[in-house]
Amino acid sequence: MPSRDFSLHGAVDLGARQAAAKKQQERQAQAASAPGAGAPGGPFVVDVTDQTFNAEVVERSKSVPVLVDFWAEWCGPCKQLGPILEKLATEAAGQWILAKVDIDANPQLASYMQQMGVRGIPFVAAVVAGQLLPFLNGAAPEPQVREAIAQLFDALQKEGILPDGPPPGPGDPGGLAEPAVDPVLARAEEALQTGDLDTAAASFGELLARDPGDTAARSGLALVELSRRAGAVTDPAGVLAAADAAPADPQAQTRAADVEMSSGRVDAAFDRLIAAVKRTAGDDRDAVRKHLLGLFDILPADDPRIARARRKLQSALF
Repeated sequence: MPSRDFSLHGAVDLGARQAAAKKQQERQAQAASAPGAGAPGGPFVVDVTDQTFNAEVVERSKSVPVLVDFWAEWCGPCKQLGPILEKLATEAAGQWILAKVDIDANPQLASYMQQMGVRGIPFVAAVVAGQLLPFLNGAAPEPQVREAIAQLFDALQKEGILPDGPPPGPGDPGGLAEPAVDPVLARAEEALQTGDLDTAAASFGELLARDPGDTAARSGLALVELSRRAGAVTDPAGVLAAADAAPADPQAQTRAADVEMSSGRVDAAFDRLIAAVKRTAGDDRDAVRKHLLGLFDILPADDPRIARARRKLQSALF
């Protein structure tokens, strides 16, 4: 069975994360109001974003298989397949988890899907033990989807990825359990996803106090700060226009870079600030440089966009 190690570090599309949080809250509200009515998915269906994919899918897949449904609002076949997957995830009751990705709201995941050679949706991938396995391409009736899932588990068992026998339930001894998650990190991530920035900042700060070298906590705290600044912007287009009209104004450039960064235009934000470094001097230049380094903290240190930006910054400074 073809596979590939999979990891995605998040873009910072705040709108996508908020949309996913809203959808998840709607699912939970529906489940709470109609617990006996078969509300879709319950705790076994999660909406994920570019930012939350690693924690919700890749890390979780090390303990329980995750099926990832790539869909879009405009996609008719997606609306046929999605409810089937949600129904089967509910029936599985934790034997596997369904993660839903709106490709219009999550450009990094959409781009990765295209890099795999997938050109259409609906598309479903299985992520098991951190490996991504292409699973379903296109809609299918429920019996066919049910059979495909059974065949997937059978293949994983034959390859020794899962233990022999039927997929164990969450209460079975030796079965697939939920991964152990640091409760402080879980609280921080949940608060960030739901927009509770004060709680997120306090929780990430607690993690950094415990371990000053915790890069995930530093990245989370940097994202909180960006979220606060971006949340104070009421006219993003106006901020960009003002920056274009005043290329040597460091404050205008840093505000515009925040707008670009928060909408996922990472390279544009980096290039804007590097250009501002070239145009400024003294304290203004240092302020722009520090703002850029703060944006670097949001992404993982090995992100190629940071490496490119660091080279350009070095050239701009010297």
